[in-house]
Amino acid sequence: MSRVGLKPIPAVDKVTVQVDGNQVKVEGPKGKLSLELPEGITVEVSDSEVTIVRASELRHLRALHGTFRSLIQNLIVGVSEGFVKELEIQGVGFRSAVKGKNLDLSLGKSHPILHPIPDGLTVTVTDNTKIKVEGIDKQLVGQFSAEVRNYYPPEPYKGKGVRYVGEYVRRKAGKSVK
Repeated sequence: MSRVGLKPIPAVDKVTVQVDGNQVKVEGPKGKLSLELPEGITVEVSDSEVTIVRASELRHLRALHGTFRSLIQNLIVGVSEGFVKELEIQGVGFRSAVKGKNLDLSLGKSHPILHPIPDGLTVTVTDNTKIKVEGIDKQLVGQFSAEVRNYYPPEPYKGKGVRYVGEYVRRKAGKSVK
């Protein structure tokens, strides 16, 4: 049984947490985020920590307890530090660029791929092959990175494709002539 929900979240300088009914609002130097709490989960804020409390020992509330503790901690980390995902493109002729509010990807297909950049994210491209996604919402940063990677996931024979920096791609041997 996980006891993640019982751990208090330590307070961070310059970050304010407000509870308004079933809405948690977090404000920090990088921006504002909010989260709606389900029925049976409440948040208590003190000077030095934030505690998540469940109303009863029902199974679904025990599951939500740890989940919402992690989500609220991600809100606090997001508005204080932010989140970053880095992608790299490997393959001859594969490149990317930021054009206005779109990420332009040339991944060996017959057409360029224009992927819209959502509000709240900052996308920078260096060396035409390195993509850096930054934002305060962990879910948004991860979702955008996964969507970009999904256009051409790394393939196991030559290793071409879009991958996370540091991701290991297991390589396969090609055809062998006997």
